[in-house]
Amino acid sequence: MLLAAAAIAALTACGKQEAPATGQDTADQMMSGIALENMDTSVRAGDDFFSYVNGAWIAETEIPADKAMWGGFSVLADQAQEDVRAIIEVAASGNFPDGSDEQKVGDLYRSYMDMETRNARGVTPLEPELARIAAIENHDDLAVYFAAANRRGYVGPVEIDQNEDFRDPQRYMIYAWQNGLGLPDREYYFAEDEVSVDIRATYPAHIAAMFELAGFENGTSAATEIVDLETRIASAHITKEAAHNWPANYNKVPLDELNDVMPNFNWEGFVEEAGIADIDGLVLMMTPYFEELDAIVAETPVDTWKNYLRWLVLNTRATVLDDRLDKQNFEFYGRTLSGTEEQRAPWRRAVTTVNGLLGEVVGKVYVKKHFPPEAKERMVDLVDNLIRAYEQSIRELDWMSDETRAQALDKLSKFRTNIGYPDTWRDYSAVEIRPDDLFGNVERATIADYERELARQGGPVDNTEWPMTPQTVNAGYRPWKNDITFPAAILQSPFFNFDADAAVNYGAIGAVIGHEIGHGFDDKGSTFDGDGLMRNWWTEEDRQEFERRTGTLVEQYNGYAPFEDLSVNGEFTLGENIGDLGGISIGLLAYKMSLDGEEPPVIDGFTGIQRVFLGYAQIWRHKYRDEALRQLIMTDPHSPSMYRANGAVRNVPEFYEAFDVKQEHALYLPPEERVKIW
Repeated sequence: MLLAAAAIAALTACGKQEAPATGQDTADQMMSGIALENMDTSVRAGDDFFSYVNGAWIAETEIPADKAMWGGFSVLADQAQEDVRAIIEVAASGNFPDGSDEQKVGDLYRSYMDMETRNARGVTPLEPELARIAAIENHDDLAVYFAAANRRGYVGPVEIDQNEDFRDPQRYMIYAWQNGLGLPDREYYFAEDEVSVDIRATYPAHIAAMFELAGFENGTSAATEIVDLETRIASAHITKEAAHNWPANYNKVPLDELNDVMPNFNWEGFVEEAGIADIDGLVLMMTPYFEELDAIVAETPVDTWKNYLRWLVLNTRATVLDDRLDKQNFEFYGRTLSGTEEQRAPWRRAVTTVNGLLGEVVGKVYVKKHFPPEAKERMVDLVDNLIRAYEQSIRELDWMSDETRAQALDKLSKFRTNIGYPDTWRDYSAVEIRPDDLFGNVERATIADYERELARQGGPVDNTEWPMTPQTVNAGYRPWKNDITFPAAILQSPFFNFDADAAVNYGAIGAVIGHEIGHGFDDKGSTFDGDGLMRNWWTEEDRQEFERRTGTLVEQYNGYAPFEDLSVNGEFTLGENIGDLGGISIGLLAYKMSLDGEEPPVIDGFTGIQRVFLGYAQIWRHKYRDEALRQLIMTDPHSPSMYRANGAVRNVPEFYEAFDVKQEHALYLPPEERVKIW
C-alpha cells in the first residue's frame, strides 16, 4: 500500500540517510506515491538503490508457499486472477445457451474443477494420441506425426508457428524453430554446477514416475532413452544468445529445397500434414539446428522415438489429466526446478486455463469492471510525452550520424500504441467447450487456434490482434508491427498511481513505456524499421558505435552474480537491459519536459527527480526462491529485479546528483564507463 504520510525519510549530502523534521510545507499534503514503509534508509542509496527503496519490504515479506517469486507483478497478477474468478463464477453458476461466451467460460472452468471426473478418466483421454504414436512404423511416418502433433499442441523437435514475415510484414509466414526439450533450456543438459547435476539426476526419475502413474511399461529404461535423446537434441540447439540474432537466423527455404537442409527427413509428408503445402517457403530459424537434427532423426530407432513421444504427450497434458499426474508434474517442475512449496489453489489454475484458452472473452468483462476510461486517456498522454522525449533525445545524440538519426526518428514516428484492451475482440465461435471434458476442451481450443492461423495464411495481416489479454500484468513490443502494448491490468499501482504526484508515475509506468519503446531500438528491435521490416538502416560506423556501447552494458551485467557459480548473462539479457536503461532515462527526461521550467515540490522529503528514481526502483520490488532465481538467470532474457533497478540507475548521470553518489559508493561508475545509448 502506498501511503501519503508525513515525511519519513530524506537525503543528506552523504552517508546514511536520516529522517527530516515534519511539517515542511503544504507539499507534504500531496501523495508522493512512494511506499515509504518499504524503504530501508540504513542502506545508502549509492551502495544499493534497490535495497534502499525496497529493503524493509524484502526483510519483512515471506514468499507465499504457492509462489516461486513474489513482488509487484505477482501481487497484481493474483488480484487480476481474483477479479477474473468473480467474472467466471457468474458464468459458471448460470444456465446459458450452448455456444454463448458465458457457456464456454463457465463450462471450461467447471471442467477444470471437476477433479472427480478427471480422476475417473485418468489417462484414457490420451488413448487416441497413444494409438497414433503406436502406428508409427518408420522415420517417414515419424515426420508426418511431428506435423500432426504440432497441430494438437504437442511440440516436438520441429516447432512451426505463424507470424508476420520479418522480410515482408504485410503478409503472414510460417516459421520453424528448434524445440523438443523437457528441461527449460539446453544448458540444463550440460552445465556442471552442483544444482544442474542434481536436476539431471532427478529428471529421469520424474519421467519414470510419470510413466508408472500413467500405466506405461518400462518407465526406468524408457526414461534413460528419453533423456539421452533429449540431450542429443539439446546438443544440436544453437545457444539462446545466438538464437536472439534474428537477421542471422532468418532463412526462407522454398518447400522443394527443404531436403537440401534435411535430406533424410520426410518434408513432403510433414508439410502436407501440417496444412502448409501451398505456401511458397518455410522460414527455418536456426538452420544449423535443423542440419544436425536430420541425423538425429534418422539415426535414432523408431521405438526410441515412440518412448520420447509418449513422454511428450504425457508431459504436455499432465496438468489437465488426473490429480496424481498433476501433482507429480508439480513436484518436478514446481518444487525441484522453481522451489515452490505448494501448488496454487485449483481455482487459480482453472482461471489460468480460462485466460489461456478464452482470454478475450473474459477480458471484455474485465475492462468494463476494472478499467476506467480516464486511465486510457492518461496513458495516451503519457505515451505521447515519452515519444516526444525519445525524439528530443535522439535529436541530441552525439554519437549518431544524421543519416541514421533520420531513420531512427522515422521509426519513432511510426510507433503504434495499444492501451488497455483491443478495439476488435477475438472470435471464439469455432471453439467447442463441454462441461465434463477438460482434456478435450484444451485440445479442441488448440486445434481451433491452429486452423484459424491456417485460414488467414494467404490473406492480409490482422493489425487489430493483441499479443496478450487485458487482464495480463505485463507490457510488450513487437518489432514486426512496431507496436507497444499496455494491458489494463498493469495500469495500477505501483506502476500507475492515479492519486500520486506525476514524478512517481514517470519513474514507474513512464519507465515501462520507455522500456517498451526502447525495445524498438535494442539489439533485436534495431534490426527492424518503422514499418516492421527487418533490414539494416544503420551506417556501418553508427552500428559499430552502438555495439561498442551495448558491449559495455553486457560487461556490466556479466558482473552481477547472486550465486558463487552463476552470474547474469549480459549478452542474453542485453535487449531487456537496454530497455531498462532507456526506460528510466527517457522517463526522467519526459518528467523534466512536463515541468515546463517549473520547480517541482518536495514531497515526503524527496525532490521531484528523486521521486522519479524511487518510483522506478519500487516497481522492481521482488523476492525469489533460490531455485527460481537460478532458473530465471538460465532461461529468462530479463535480469533479476535487483539488477534491473541498480544496473540501470548507475548509468544515469542525474542519479548521482539526486542521491549524492560519490566514488566510495558501490554503484559508482566513472563518467566514462556510464552507458548512454538513447
